[in-house]
Amino acid sequence: MITAEHKREYYQALVEKKSEYEGLFYVGVKTTGVFCRPTCPARKPKFENCEFYETAKEALLASFRPCKRCRPLSHPNQVSEVVRLLVEAIEKSPEKRWRERDFQSLSIDASTARRQFKKRFGMTFVEYARARRMGLAIKQIREGEHVIDAQLSAGYESGSGFREAFSRMVGSAPSQLGNGKVLKAAWLDTRLGPMIAIADDEGLYLLEFVDRRGLEREMERLRQRTKCAIIPGTAEPIQRIEQELSQYFDGEFKGFKTPVHYLGTPFQTSVWDELRKIPPGETRSYAELAVSVGKPSAFRAVAQANGMNQLAIIVPCHRVINSNGGRGGYGGGLTRKQWLINHEKQIHRQGRHYKKQD
Repeated sequence: MITAEHKREYYQALVEKKSEYEGLFYVGVKTTGVFCRPTCPARKPKFENCEFYETAKEALLASFRPCKRCRPLSHPNQVSEVVRLLVEAIEKSPEKRWRERDFQSLSIDASTARRQFKKRFGMTFVEYARARRMGLAIKQIREGEHVIDAQLSAGYESGSGFREAFSRMVGSAPSQLGNGKVLKAAWLDTRLGPMIAIADDEGLYLLEFVDRRGLEREMERLRQRTKCAIIPGTAEPIQRIEQELSQYFDGEFKGFKTPVHYLGTPFQTSVWDELRKIPPGETRSYAELAVSVGKPSAFRAVAQANGMNQLAIIVPCHRVINSNGGRGGYGGGLTRKQWLINHEKQIHRQGRHYKKQD
């Protein structure tokens, strides 16, 4: 049930195109007959011409048709056809150095590719392709191939140019790589907006909403602590968490089994372990969490450890609230936090219902 207060809040989010409200509501515009997502770029309707719905299905049943600009039936920031074609082309020939004629052969404008890649990945197409080539070179060097062979495979005729590009991305010269690890970063679309996942072959280091405050600092801190480059790509833990997130948002949650890496102090690690013990559908206060880690007076330190968590949803810091029942803080946005809590309560209730039927 969307209250009058929620309607005013949602309308303000619509006017400001707040991405943290993605998936939380849809707006039907009575004057046009279409319904949109919160970040739709179209001209904003008057408040009195808006009807708000919790799901796209409700808007469809109310006879609204999906907006052609924001495509509310697709994932937020769903990959465009241009991006999809170019990513496929890169994966077919990751060592390729792209020229203007290569875009022309695909009937794609180079400036369009640059703009859409920047929006999607935070880097231009050329930067993405270069990172992919460098990732290939890093893999070859780690597998014992000569640096000169990796250099040529990455499309660099000049050894100095290759070393400079390599050092800028990885932080060391190719000859010093040895068995150093490289982390892969992938974009995951979810019902609540896009997330970024960063992992090696063994486990996940980071899972955050793309619009999270301070995400750039988190990634830089991750680079420094692991002494690893972060390049576009995927790994088994990323594929696994993508599948588990899909189940989670579909209400088929069976627990997160994706292996993770903690990068924190022993105290922070103990807080994160306790967070994972909070059952879905339940919440704890910061004070209660402090008691559970054996530091009853350290609720402020517990709150700080909560904020340092880099594994959103998996380590469920959204399940921690203030002692007075207030929502407290959440890096992904308080509206997302409330949605996650309500979603898990609903899953929990359904689980009980099915158990009784069995």
